[in-house]
Amino acid sequence: MKLRKALLFWCSLLGLIILLTVFSTILAPYSPNDMNMDEIYSAPSSDHWLGTDHLGRDVFSRLLEGGKVTLAVASGSVILSLVIGIVYGGISGYFGGVIDTVMMRLLEALITIPALIIILAFQAFLQGGMWGMALLIGLTGWIVTARIVRSEFIRLKEEEFVKMASMLGTPVWKILWGHLLRNSLPAIFVVTLFNFASAIFMEVSLSFLGIGIPQSIPSWGNMLYYAQNDILIGAWWIALFPGIMIFLTILAINFIGEAWKNPERRRVHD
Repeated sequence: MKLRKALLFWCSLLGLIILLTVFSTILAPYSPNDMNMDEIYSAPSSDHWLGTDHLGRDVFSRLLEGGKVTLAVASGSVILSLVIGIVYGGISGYFGGVIDTVMMRLLEALITIPALIIILAFQAFLQGGMWGMALLIGLTGWIVTARIVRSEFIRLKEEEFVKMASMLGTPVWKILWGHLLRNSLPAIFVVTLFNFASAIFMEVSLSFLGIGIPQSIPSWGNMLYYAQNDILIGAWWIALFPGIMIFLTILAINFIGEAWKNPERRRVHD
């Protein structure tokens, strides 16, 4: 029961964060890029709930709008990596043999290349941008999904209902879609959650280093990038609140993923 309540809490928290960011245009009291040089570095107050930054921009408004950008980039990259991973892992796991061997050797070669190196290499061509960053993160984040899908397909191929479907002449696409992929959804869902958390962390890390989302677009990573110097002059609120949001979002996703990954553990506690 305790674990179920904890799962409900983290799901509710994640849902609240998503709702706040999705409806940021309505909820934000100011435009995220509105500057007021008479109110630079204002501490949290009734006028600016989370204070202002070095350009007099409202931190709360930027936090909501930045969250929408960060979560949109993470969502786009996860969808792309999910599609690539399912197709690649599904082909490898279903056909097996030489095809599987060649595809797995290629996958192992890609694993040895750090994702950051690939992103930096391709970023020169895409020249940044919100959706360009989502594309890069997605193109480097599908490997784990592919391996999970492959292992699930190999396991399910040995099940009686799949063998029976093949014997009865069921079309390959129906076996792939209706029998293998459908029964792999729980594992795919869990790995997608972890990929989502990783994508958020990747966007924040790259933007914090100044090589991610363009600085003209607010994101949680960009807010931390700007806050590096602000902390030194005592403007603690500029870095604190984005940091809390990032921490809570990733923590909630990871907890939900761990809970779904261990259904037996949930049943024992329930």
